[in-house]
Amino acid sequence: MRGKLDRMTLGQRIAAARTKAGLTQIELANKLSVSRQAITKWENDRGVPDIENLKALATMFGVSLDYLLATEGEFSAKVWTEPIDVSQFTKTGTQRSRYDAAVRSKYPDAKVIYPLVRRRKLTTWEAIVDFVVQPGVLGVADSLKDRSAYYVVNLGDRDLLVNVTKEFIESKDLVHRFTERKKVIGENRFVKSTYTI
Repeated sequence: MRGKLDRMTLGQRIAAARTKAGLTQIELANKLSVSRQAITKWENDRGVPDIENLKALATMFGVSLDYLLATEGEFSAKVWTEPIDVSQFTKTGTQRSRYDAAVRSKYPDAKVIYPLVRRRKLTTWEAIVDFVVQPGVLGVADSLKDRSAYYVVNLGDRDLLVNVTKEFIESKDLVHRFTERKKVIGENRFVKSTYTI
């Protein structure tokens, strides 16, 4: 059964995050340089912030854009982003890359860490074009564009989706456990690797 977070609209998420931050509508409006009426419209789902205001809201509230925009409620509001230099890590044991070493270093007490294979979920039209042009070409292009590594980290009581790049490590608290081998999260399809680190 899906939780209350899954049924929240964008407006309800903005209102909840604003309340949690201890801000009034007027205070939030002043911080964003918009009118209080704009905040009211957003929170009542009678209007939608533009992308710049969405980014500002996410930063201000310490949440991800995925959290604000998620219709499936895959992530809680907890998102941690930390700068790293992946070249400072050395792979050891079952680690196959510096990215593996970075995530294991960040979560040394994790019960298990599964590397994930990520593929962007194609729209119907993209899938048709992909099939006509050359099956798999859009997936390869997307993989070349996003060279980061993804992991599911089991901390015992919860799972995190972790993204490691050369410059940062971002962890998102998953609302639903990653118990199956394959899972669609937002616009991506993830498959657990056959090995753990």
